[in-house]
Amino acid sequence: MSDIYQFSAANIHGESISLSQFRGKVVLIVNTASHCGFTPQYRGLEALYQTYKSRGLKILGFPCNQFGQQEPGTNREIADFCEANYGVTFPMFAKVDVNGANADPLFRYLKAAAPGLLGSQSIKWNFCKFLVGRDGRVYKRYAPFVAPSALSKDIERLLAES
Repeated sequence: MSDIYQFSAANIHGESISLSQFRGKVVLIVNTASHCGFTPQYRGLEALYQTYKSRGLKILGFPCNQFGQQEPGTNREIADFCEANYGVTFPMFAKVDVNGANADPLFRYLKAAAPGLLGSQSIKWNFCKFLVGRDGRVYKRYAPFVAPSALSKDIERLLAES
């Protein structure tokens, strides 16, 4: 697989979504959780989305319960939480595994395309972020502690590319 457009994923409502519909967009893919110290990053992610969506940014949230059981809810509970507490309007997807034998194929691709510290292909915690260019290829990986606002410069650079 050479880009994200080869993948499909179930959205938070269970509908299959082909990532090819995001062709030509800058995409930020984030593994999320509702009961994590980084959960307030939803606010920053939504701010990025509101700032840049008209210029072609898409943010895709993928809940994951693999880190400290911090996303125990159902997809419906997750959707309700995100909307009620953070006003999330960017697309949310069904809960996935990002590591291990059952890791979602999209996250296997993302981790291989942008390894972490010392070449590690595992994701260490919730709110790991992958920024993807308009060509569908991973541009950069960001650690969970990196605030969404810190991505603005890279997002603007990718949005400026035609």
